[in-house]
Amino acid sequence: MEEKPVNGSGSMGAIAAVFQWWCFNVIVIVMNKWIFQKLDFKFPLTVSTIHFICSALGAYIAIKVLKLKQLIEVNPADRWSRIFPMSCVFCLNIVLGNVSLRYIPVSFMQTIKSLTPATTVVLQWLVWNKKFDRRVWLSLIPVVGGIMLTSITETSFNTFGFLAAFFGCVVTSTKTILAESLLHGYNFDSINTVYYMAPFATMILSLPALILEGGGVVGWMATHDSPLQTWLIVFLSGICAFCLNFSIFYVIKTTTAVTFNVAGNMKVAVAIIISWLIFRNPIPVLNALGCSITLLGCTFYGYVRHKLSEEAKAISYQALEKSEFPLSNKV
Repeated sequence: MEEKPVNGSGSMGAIAAVFQWWCFNVIVIVMNKWIFQKLDFKFPLTVSTIHFICSALGAYIAIKVLKLKQLIEVNPADRWSRIFPMSCVFCLNIVLGNVSLRYIPVSFMQTIKSLTPATTVVLQWLVWNKKFDRRVWLSLIPVVGGIMLTSITETSFNTFGFLAAFFGCVVTSTKTILAESLLHGYNFDSINTVYYMAPFATMILSLPALILEGGGVVGWMATHDSPLQTWLIVFLSGICAFCLNFSIFYVIKTTTAVTFNVAGNMKVAVAIIISWLIFRNPIPVLNALGCSITLLGCTFYGYVRHKLSEEAKAISYQALEKSEFPLSNKV
């Protein structure tokens, strides 16, 4: 993503885009945690399935009814060979996020999710044998170190929740890496992505949710005082989850790469602060220090990747100039 000049209305548009992205992200995280903790609706597969149903309906309405985006046509063979595998990864990513929220505090989950840049680099290095500049590896040290400090000092540490959040990072990295190859040739935006993947994800997740959690949901409804209110909140969180996907498109379109990276890390900090104000989960000083080191490390990593990208562009431009004007330096 190239740097864009920001001025006037463009600056205000970028600020508005980032703000609504933050709002939807925090709302989804807090609502899901509220559903699991305060409403005692401890069924992450069911919640994820409802989210996918809302996302599928929302994308259909946005494209087919409201005409907010143009539908990118995909042939049937590619739907199964390309989009279905991506949908499986997409589905697993959402489920692991909800499962981790079920067992660990928002602050801890969000900090672990910041490990995604590190898992992406390691996967590309191990699986694709991709080489990285030494500065990239060095920039990951504070990210990993901060997460280790946070994990050691977390008072509400839960092994299952930690593993769900960690493997969620691995799945997110895998999704990012696979998207380039599986969706090659299709210039998907976020709405088209949801339009094609959410129905597959709903299909994939419905049966496991029914088998593993169906009985528990029925028992919960029989003993809960106001199940309709809870179901309404679950569906509202699903609508907000779709709006979050929609908002990401505008953030990417209206901000620069560096701004997007910094705003993403600030979004994590905002989510942690607001969730702490609501749920009051204890955050020791060393734990808060670990969170801060991780977020600063992620910002530094984004800056390093941006600088390396700029250097690569400069080298390519110089090479192009030499190839186009081979005699320019001769007398």
